[in-house]
Amino acid sequence: MEIKINREIRNYTESVFFGLSLRQCVFSVLAMAVAVGLYFLLRPALGLETLSWVCILGAAPFAALGFIAYHGMTAEQFLWAWLRSQVLEPRQLKCQPFNLYLELLKGGR
Repeated sequence: MEIKINREIRNYTESVFFGLSLRQCVFSVLAMAVAVGLYFLLRPALGLETLSWVCILGAAPFAALGFIAYHGMTAEQFLWAWLRSQVLEPRQLKCQPFNLYLELLKGGR
């Protein structure tokens, strides 16, 4: 009998349904709801092939939010960090070169 243990305890996720975590299940259901909603909304206006691509493209962002992690952050944490750094608290970094060798030569005269 073998028990699998994660190297990092913070990476542990409890599987709720078919090996998916609660977060992944919620976003999967949300992606399916968006796809079904787009299907019924656009069915009279588009052909079947175009409609299937619209449903896939509409559901993909919601599905990705549940599964993608960037630098250990979930999608919401990453979006909040990006919003804070780019919009709420932007800093303008100024690059002013400093030539230490030249300054040492000036000080020696």
